[in-house]
Amino acid sequence: MHAMTRRIVVGTAAVSIALTMAACGKAGGDDKGSSSSGDKANKSIGLLLPENATTRYEKFDKPLIEKKIAELCPDCNVQYDNAAGDPAKQAQQVSSMIAKGVKVLILDAQDSTGIKSSVQAAVDKGIKVVAYDRLAEGPISAYVSYDNEKIGELQGQALLDAMGPKATPSANVVMINGDPADPNAAMFKAGAHKILDGKVKIAYEQSGLWKDTVAAQKMSAAITQLGKNNIAGVYSANDGMAGGIATSLKGQGINPPLTGQDAELAGVQRLLSGTQTSTIYKPYAPEADATAEIAVDLVNGKDFKSVADTTAKQVGGAEIPAKLLPAFSVTKANIKDTVVKDGLYTKDQICTTDFASACAAAGIS
Repeated sequence: MHAMTRRIVVGTAAVSIALTMAACGKAGGDDKGSSSSGDKANKSIGLLLPENATTRYEKFDKPLIEKKIAELCPDCNVQYDNAAGDPAKQAQQVSSMIAKGVKVLILDAQDSTGIKSSVQAAVDKGIKVVAYDRLAEGPISAYVSYDNEKIGELQGQALLDAMGPKATPSANVVMINGDPADPNAAMFKAGAHKILDGKVKIAYEQSGLWKDTVAAQKMSAAITQLGKNNIAGVYSANDGMAGGIATSLKGQGINPPLTGQDAELAGVQRLLSGTQTSTIYKPYAPEADATAEIAVDLVNGKDFKSVADTTAKQVGGAEIPAKLLPAFSVTKANIKDTVVKDGLYTKDQICTTDFASACAAAGIS
């Protein structure tokens, strides 16, 4: 009898384990009250962002992606980390996400080429990788970003517009580009050159590595090389670097037209004060929402091609399903109709005491 009882207990346990495993295997099952670690692990999404020097990532991208995933998939959970500008750290973070057993990884690569082996390692473990904002190399499933060469064209045109009649083939322009490890930087640069080449003289061109301090140093070097009165315009690939550049220019008592990107609050305020002439507004919500939709579709084994309605080509030549969104040039004249209208910033956030009169002059009320 004792042996028989033992066999019955073992058999019952086996059936119980089999039923439990079957239940865990049902993505989005009928038992909405279930919150077992197995279900959560099966719907775990990793989110890795590249750096925190640019304010957009922590202030906009992260909360927007998390919010949309929660709306689309209440039983999904998001595992988050930021590389703080360190590609080796991001590679370690990918390994950590693999160890945590995420099903999908949203990756904004700090070094799009260097991260390739990490992407491959994740895919080898059955993880689907979605490249966010920057097109990473490796076997990724999808890519969501903006038309980045077009952004460079918008920046170049905004600079020419701000230079006005001073935009001549002999006019010296300084170009401070983004980090060469970021593929977007190359596309911004290419787009800007497409507009600027032949219409102005690119007299000094360097990378600012997306850092205001580096950009400031490069701008100071350009002033030393060219002379402060021989600079007709400055191309900065983003607002963070534009802040450092504006400081260097102010130190020399000059204020040529200056571009930017990301519509950072400080950048928008520089538009009002006249120390920066343009920025690029990339609505973050559509990018975050599309990425979240694709990630949740991948978690649930659904087709995401209705979201990723075009393709993008990696450096290695692979065609990746993609969603590429439009961006918009912003100057002092249209702050009210772009970043304020869309609620990116409130009037109170922009129009602090130092900028109150400039806001009134720009019709921001």
